Parts: sequence; C-alpha cells; structure tokens
Amino acid sequence: MKLTVLGCSGSVPGPDSPASSYLVTADGFHLVLDLGSGALGALQREISVPEIGAIALSHLHPDHCMDLCGLYVATKYSPCAPIPRIPVYGPEGAAERMALAYDLPLDPGMEEQMDFHAWQESQQIGPFTVLTAPMVHPVPAYAIRVEYGNKSLTYTGDTGPNEGLVELARGTDLLLSEAALQDNNPDNPGDLHLTPADAGEQAKRAGAKRLVITHVPPWYDRVTQTENARRTFPGEVLTATPGAVYEI
Repeated sequence: MKLTVLGCSGSVPGPDSPASSYLVTADGFHLVLDLGSGALGALQREISVPEIGAIALSHLHPDHCMDLCGLYVATKYSPCAPIPRIPVYGPEGAAERMALAYDLPLDPGMEEQMDFHAWQESQQIGPFTVLTAPMVHPVPAYAIRVEYGNKSLTYTGDTGPNEGLVELARGTDLLLSEAALQDNNPDNPGDLHLTPADAGEQAKRAGAKRLVITHVPPWYDRVTQTENARRTFPGEVLTATPGAVYEI
C-alpha cells in the first residue's frame, strides 16, 4: 500500500500546497482521501481522472471536499470516452451539499457523475477494508482507517482529541494526523483541531508505528509543528509535504 500526499495545507490552500488530499494505492486501485481546494490538479499529476477508483471524504468543509466541483466538470465534459460514475463515500448529505456548492438542482445533482454513499463503520472499497469513527468537530466528521492485507493507515481528518480516534488507530502502521493548532496557546478553541502535542499523545496511546503530521495552516510552520509532536510521541515522526510518498 502506497500513500502519496497531494495536498497538506490546513484550512486553506497554502503557497506551496493545495488543501487536504491524499492518494492511497494498492493492487492498481486508487482511493483518494479528501479532495480539498486545489487538490484536483495535484491528483492529475499522479493519475488520470478515469483512474480514480473511489473518493473518501472525512467531512464537508471546503478544504476537504471542494474540488469535487472541478471533478464533476472533468467527468461530465471531458471529450474522452465516458467515465464511469465515481464512488464517493462521506458523511450523510454529501450529495446534497456538493450539488448546492455547484448550484445544481438537488435532483440529480452530481449523481450522474458520482455515486454517493454515506459512511458505515466498515465497508469494502476496492481491495481495501475501510473503517470509520465519528470525530469531534463542528460538523459531522470522520477519521478513516484503510486496511490492506496486514497493513493499515489511519487518517484523522479534522478533530479535537478523543477516545474514538485512539481506538480506530490502535496498532496502525501509519497515523496521518492533523496538527492545526499550536501547543500551549490559551486561545485555542476546543473540540476543533489537534495540537502537535495532542497528535503525538494520541499516536502514542494508539500504539501507532509512525506518525505523519499534516493539515498545518500556512500561518504556522509545518516543520516546527512536527518537531513539537516528537515531544509526546517516541516513534518516528515525519512531516507531510506535497508529493511525499510513504510505503506501508
């Protein structure tokens, strides 16, 4: 299983990265985790649009899903051969939300190009077993665990610290964790995002083998956020950067 970072900027696209998006590949199947603002261009540097096997949305904030609008155009109007409907997994109401984002009628919305499914606790997507757990965020949000053979990666999406994340990530080979807030900042809002210390602590409690820090907003330094996560996680801690590839 291979993980490729398409976009790792938190909350908004940054000067050197699109917003959140990650490509997971095994057995020739391509699963896209989130497709945030600006990520569709980066995705097409890795695979063509018809090669997308499925898309998994952690939640429906624009920095995690808005490039579905561009994907809708690419699939509907491409002069290439007709592109089969792309399965899209996400929170309940994703189809309606994305139709509104593109100002489409709710029926059919984007359904002619995409096949929307609401998250279950467990589902088979291509060669992957995909498990989810609800997270702590102002909108319905999910962490996503992708299993292939005896390997796994877990993606936090956006969340404050919570036990559900620790349980979902138990023993995972790689925890891809947001760290959008700074440590020891008294102005940090609650139940919104993780600090580096939170990310490291959750990874440690889950027994994750590696921790990759992502979703750092452009107004913070992603290397500093990673260094701070090392204070609470004793294992390997890496910095997500655009184009980075991790073999799992």
